[in-house]
Amino acid sequence: MEKFIPYEKLSKKKQKELNQKRRKTWNGLNPVTRKPANPKAYNRKKARKRNDYPDTVPFIFVNKQKQLLFC
Repeated sequence: MEKFIPYEKLSKKKQKELNQKRRKTWNGLNPVTRKPANPKAYNRKKARKRNDYPDTVPFIFVNKQKQLLFC
């Protein structure tokens, strides 16, 4: 039977081995706690996606060489 040695008195290498044994895997699960975004808060990404002119239609321009240009 091994002699008991307090954790604080173990070598750094032995402490590291003991810590590795105690740790468990999350199996791909991220342990960070998440919460939904505040709907009242300003969101820069949402503001950037916003379309100021939803009623616009494509504009077709025909120049002298009979080429169609879409804007």
